[in-house]
Amino acid sequence: MSFPIVVLVSGEGSNLQALVDTVHGTEVEIVGVGSNKPDARGLERARAAGIQTAAFPKRDYAGRPERDVALGDWIESLGAELVVLAGFMEILSPDFIQRFPTRIVNVHPTLLPAFAGIHSIEQAFNYGVKVAGVTVHFVDEGVDSGPIILQQAFELPYSRDIAVVEQRIHEIEHELLPRAVRLIAGGKVSIDPSDPRWVVIDE
Repeated sequence: MSFPIVVLVSGEGSNLQALVDTVHGTEVEIVGVGSNKPDARGLERARAAGIQTAAFPKRDYAGRPERDVALGDWIESLGAELVVLAGFMEILSPDFIQRFPTRIVNVHPTLLPAFAGIHSIEQAFNYGVKVAGVTVHFVDEGVDSGPIILQQAFELPYSRDIAVVEQRIHEIEHELLPRAVRLIAGGKVSIDPSDPRWVVIDE
């Protein structure tokens, strides 16, 4: 039986496409793709793959909490075991996070805990780091502060061409996120009960 997941996107959806191309229809089934933006390209990608979609723009609700209740109800109606944030560019309410404890993962284009939040690649450039990378982590009530599942680093080129670095980061994201989802689907990811910051990977 496939492991059902919902993917949330806000824009282009290239990480969603990586999941569709590598894990969807195998041991993992993407049962829905949601967005805060009705015109997100990621929704088009999902529809092209025959995946159910829905949009939850904040303007349609009294506020973020009400929107997140509707979003959570939709996710639960699909029977999803995991929520994957793949370029979902909004903070989710604490009640939503608590509704799906250790069942929400995010991909972030730096080596957390360094350079959390928005414009993280630019933050790293401005700091002059020599090494960049990608993090997949569980989502908690903070900003990019949940327990780390996987990370992969690479050395930055001296040229500091941000377009080149962004391309490399996307390539890593498209490998690391599907790998993390596969591991979770296979029951190979757990949090150490004696240390909630430490994620145990059993490969």
